[in-house]
Amino acid sequence: MKKLNANAEKQRRYRERQKLKGNKEIRGYVTPEALQCYQDLADKSGWTDSELLSNALRITYAAYKCGQIKLLNEWLKDHKR
Repeated sequence: MKKLNANAEKQRRYRERQKLKGNKEIRGYVTPEALQCYQDLADKSGWTDSELLSNALRITYAAYKCGQIKLLNEWLKDHKR
C-alpha cells in the first residue's frame, strides 16, 4: 500500500511541475490511421509524446494562420493510409 501511495504522490508532483511550467495535459483517442502516423513520426523524429502533440498543434495552427488549412485538409483526404 505504501508503494502505491508513493507512486501516486510522485505522479501528483510531476503534474504540479508541469502546470507550473505552463503545460496543459490533453487527452483523447486516435484512429488506427492516426496511430500509425504517430508511430512513423516518433520513429523518424525521436520526439516524445508531448513534443509530437505540441508540434502537431503548432503546425496545424501555422497552416491555419497562413491560409493553408484547406490545402492541409485536402492533402489529408487524398493521402489516407
